[in-house]
Amino acid sequence: MEFALSDDQRMFQASVTGYLEGASPLDRVREVADGDRGVAEGISLGLSELGAGQILVPEAYEGLGLGLLDAALVQEALGAAVAPAAHLGAAMAVAGIVQAGSDAQQAEWLARIGSGEVRIGVAVGEHVGAREGAGVTAADGKLSGKSLFALETAGASHVLVCDRDGGLHIASMSDAGLTRTELQTIDRTRDYAELVFEGVAATALAGQGGADWMVLAGRLLLAADTLGAAQVMLDKAVAYALERKQFGRVIGSFQAVKHLCAEMAAQLEPARALVWHAAHAFDEDMDEAAVMICLAKAHLAEIGTFIARTSTEVHGGMGFTDLVGLHYWFKRIGANRQLLGGPEQVREDAARRQGWA
Repeated sequence: MEFALSDDQRMFQASVTGYLEGASPLDRVREVADGDRGVAEGISLGLSELGAGQILVPEAYEGLGLGLLDAALVQEALGAAVAPAAHLGAAMAVAGIVQAGSDAQQAEWLARIGSGEVRIGVAVGEHVGAREGAGVTAADGKLSGKSLFALETAGASHVLVCDRDGGLHIASMSDAGLTRTELQTIDRTRDYAELVFEGVAATALAGQGGADWMVLAGRLLLAADTLGAAQVMLDKAVAYALERKQFGRVIGSFQAVKHLCAEMAAQLEPARALVWHAAHAFDEDMDEAAVMICLAKAHLAEIGTFIARTSTEVHGGMGFTDLVGLHYWFKRIGANRQLLGGPEQVREDAARRQGWA
């Protein structure tokens, strides 16, 4: 038995990678980082036209009916390009609606999200850990409170919100009681916002467990995003070591630089299998899925940080310049590390799920 990607999976990821090479070169990433969200909208639209938004939507609702592994392959390509495209939040929303939505709610929302007719963001961070003063309560079909680090709400028509009890609600971004404030983080390639709800009308999803499902899907996609970003940083370090000369020799011929590059490669390659296996366990509803996703998220956070730092060291002073642009991948990896729980918190979650804490 061959434990590898299928030809279709490889072709689809290659298609996404090819699209991003043309649509999201580093110069366009810089434009988005400087505040031009119109560029990000265009990249997201092209990704939607490739069918990325339909991956997790069941075939019964005009989707592709594929799994989290397929979505992770798209996210890996997005991380490799540090592309400012909406995919993470929409995939999380679809996972939550599939898990907790009634048949009628799934019929109402999934096809429209998959086609791009409905743009949906997510506000689920407080389900992982709420800061003081944050959290959303639901009463009589209305939402009140504050949610921090909501994802992909810029230009969204709706948002999927998790309340303090773990219930999920779909609200319109145009509701007069909803206030959105953009948040600035180290990662300027992704959209983060603070949402304040003051009696916002919302539709509650009928089932339970959707928030947990969303967090697991999001953690796996963040691990895949870091995998793609770290691979590019490794590749850039190796390429630079083979062209930069010191004392009449390329620095890649020096043993110390060889060891740095070899250690990055040795750390990263096993992590790829970990991400694939965790996604497969999620798709097959295996008992170990939640634990494996927690371990993948935590491990990639650590490995990604190591590679981001080491790749920058290999580049020397050039690694800190905007000309090379390593800092975009560095910051993306840093943001992924903390979103939906840092490695320490996620490992504790894995321990609790196994009865060890």
